Parts: sequence; C-alpha cells; structure tokens
Amino acid sequence: MIKLLRSSIFAGIAIGTAGFGFLASGVQAETYGSLVGAVLFCFGLLTVVGYRLKLYTGTAGFIKKNEVGSLFMILLGNILGCLCAALLTRVSPMAIQESAQKILELRLRTGALKCGLLGIGCGFIMTTAVQFARQKSFMPLLFGVPLFIVCGFTHCVADAFYYLCVPLAFWKANFLAIITVYLSIVLGNLIGCNLYRIVLSKDQYTE
Repeated sequence: MIKLLRSSIFAGIAIGTAGFGFLASGVQAETYGSLVGAVLFCFGLLTVVGYRLKLYTGTAGFIKKNEVGSLFMILLGNILGCLCAALLTRVSPMAIQESAQKILELRLRTGALKCGLLGIGCGFIMTTAVQFARQKSFMPLLFGVPLFIVCGFTHCVADAFYYLCVPLAFWKANFLAIITVYLSIVLGNLIGCNLYRIVLSKDQYTE
C-alpha cells in the first residue's frame, strides 16, 4: 500500500509539474494556457509511463473488479502529489494562481454535468495513449495530451493541480460547487477510460 501511494504521489507531482508549465505558458500568452503549453503537458504523461507510475487516468482503464479500492488510493496519492507541485506556485513570480483561477471559474460556469461529460473524452484519450505507450508507440500520447487540452476535455488529476493553486478565499466562497464539479470529472474520466470495454467486444481488444 505504501509503495502504491508513493508511486501515485510521484505521478501527481509529474502531472502537477506539467500543469505548472501549461499555466506558465498561458501567463506569457496572457491567457490561462497556450498550444505550446498543451504540448509541454506531454511531459507529465511521458514521466508517468517512463517510470511506470500510478496515475488515476492511466490506471482506471485497466483496473480489475477486485482492484477498484486501490484506484481511489491512487487518486488520493495523485492529489497529494499535485499539492506538492501547487505549493511551488505560491513562490513563483509569475501569475500562476490567477491563471489557475480562470480555469476553475470556467469549470464552475460550465457546470458539473457538462464537465463530467467532457471528462469522458479525456478518459478515452488517456487510456488509448497509455495502451499504445505500453506497446512502445508514443505517437498517440504525444498527440493525445494536446488534443484533450485543446478540446477542453477535463482531466481530474490536472484539475486537482489547478484547483489547489487557487487562493483559499475562492475555495471558501465556492467549496460545494468545486467539489461537485470535481467529482463529476472523476466519474467522467472513469467512464471514458473504460469506454473501450463498454463499446468493444472483449475479443476485439485482447487480440
């Protein structure tokens, strides 16, 4: 269990670092992110795959029924890792927190239902990218990460980093709405990660 948590925390740090780069690119472009930042975000998933770390969206599509409990331990570890990366935004001279708040405000305007549905798209892309990466084919990963960002699909671990960057005052004013939106994204990612299992026959994806 400790090994799983350590791997999950490190995965969260990797995604948080990638998220930091995404937000930093947005500061320079005077928005909350940029196409360059979307490409740089690939670093996070490449790190996860390279070190074989436990990431919620990299694991949910391959989890077995008797391992569901460990999936939420992975998510907890990912969030803790994102917190470590988010703490660096407190000392950055760049307006990282402001950019993160713009993303969170966008999520709240979009609403829980739509954010959850958008999370399905992200989950599908992430499982596909990891599946190909396991076969030493990294092109779907290199294209998939910028794709889900450009499409505005929601990723629960990346969002955990963004939300944890936001000042506490904003959290206090919107706590219930933030948690509701976040949980909908977690569920949407879970569905999207397992979309191939839902749609395809078992023979098709085990050949």
